[in-house]
Amino acid sequence: MVKSAHNGCMEPTGDPISPLEQALHAARALVLADLAAREVVAADVVSMVEESVVQRRWWVEQWPEGVDYVAGLVAQDVQDALLEAYGRWPLCPVCSAGDPHALEVEPELGPDPHWVCHPAGVKVAAVGNLGSL
Repeated sequence: MVKSAHNGCMEPTGDPISPLEQALHAARALVLADLAAREVVAADVVSMVEESVVQRRWWVEQWPEGVDYVAGLVAQDVQDALLEAYGRWPLCPVCSAGDPHALEVEPELGPDPHWVCHPAGVKVAAVGNLGSL
């Protein structure tokens, strides 16, 4: 039984979660994990993640073959929104000399997205794994 605010409890429907919803939930979780790892989880930042998820839901509904690309796209959307509001994120943990720079998501449109440092030419972490550094 699942609790419901309406009547106290309700029967689970048993309906499987669609691949689209699974991908969106996974993308949300991965990006939130990276934000938390870099201590950037304020309410307005979480709202940026939610806005991206809403936009990407529509995008994948139009192009279902793009479902595997959602995590990288949500990461890029949030990175762009943070740049406009606060500045570069996530800052590169690899390069200690020179001006601070942000990591970039690669591939820009593909499965298995990673945070990459272009000046050093290295994959830093998979999206969702910045906390492992």
